[in-house]
Amino acid sequence: MLDPGLLPAYLAAVLVITVAPGPDAAYIVAVALDRGPRAGVVSAAGMALGMVVHVTAAALGLAVLVQANPGVLTSIQAAGGLYLGWLSLTTLRAWRASADPSHDAPPDRRVFGRAVLTNLLNPKIVLFFAAFLPRFTSPGHGPLQIQLLTLGFIFLLLGLFWDSAIGLFAGRLGSSLVRGRRTATTLNVIAGVTFGVLALALLADALVRTLP
Repeated sequence: MLDPGLLPAYLAAVLVITVAPGPDAAYIVAVALDRGPRAGVVSAAGMALGMVVHVTAAALGLAVLVQANPGVLTSIQAAGGLYLGWLSLTTLRAWRASADPSHDAPPDRRVFGRAVLTNLLNPKIVLFFAAFLPRFTSPGHGPLQIQLLTLGFIFLLLGLFWDSAIGLFAGRLGSSLVRGRRTATTLNVIAGVTFGVLALALLADALVRTLP
């Protein structure tokens, strides 16, 4: 049972963190633009599975661990930056293949798996669960773990709805834009550069956190 007095503030916080641009949205948009609406929805489902892990970890005490040891968040942030950097390189290297009309699209399981990993290494989500989620629990409203699970799955459902919506929109936009090699190449380059910029931002922030 959640505290009704805290629920409106929690929903507002979830809305802000969900719609704010980040690695999750960048991945979904990039994949959907390149592969179509189906890939966008598959990516959204992968993000949702990653959220299940975040929710479970928060209920098991990861939020307390990150609050007690900020170095854990820095490590996750650095790992996320490195992963996005790798994703940027592989996307940019694949532009020649995407420009070829006969190229094979990656299977759904690969798109799904990359989405899961992108979400797991998203410091925005980790920080939300570590710093904010426990603040919306209240003594006298049931076991803490149940409250955290309930709050987390509200986040998951709203996130899945939003991610699916942008995946469908970006996929349909991409389908209407792709008319030849030049457009396909441009979409892949934009995706690769976006991942690269996000990677540099995460790594720079992680480096700043390590400075005295």
